[in-house]
Amino acid sequence: MSSQPPYSNDGDAASGSAPDPVLASFRKSIDNIDAALIHMLAERFRITQAVGEYKAKVTLPPADPAREERQIARLRKLSEEADLDPEFSEKFLRFIIDEVIRHHEKAQSRQN
Repeated sequence: MSSQPPYSNDGDAASGSAPDPVLASFRKSIDNIDAALIHMLAERFRITQAVGEYKAKVTLPPADPAREERQIARLRKLSEEADLDPEFSEKFLRFIIDEVIRHHEKAQSRQN
């Protein structure tokens, strides 16, 4: 059973209809952007992993609330300039920051 509604005309095999070239083009762009986001996140986490290892080595705390607040403010401003919802951007960044802190805490526990 298909998870797509029967009225879909997006060119997916499940729809049984002719491909919609406009929708296919949009989706190809979305897929490319999603891939770029994943690669950028992977690179960001490689760097933050190194930061976590360094912080553990020199006994710095895993979290830096002042930096986090500066980053959130900076990215909220960038979001506004890019016509992206700053609330969404803050939630997204907070999710990433929380994961980074978790990694930093793990690095610190390995040092102890």
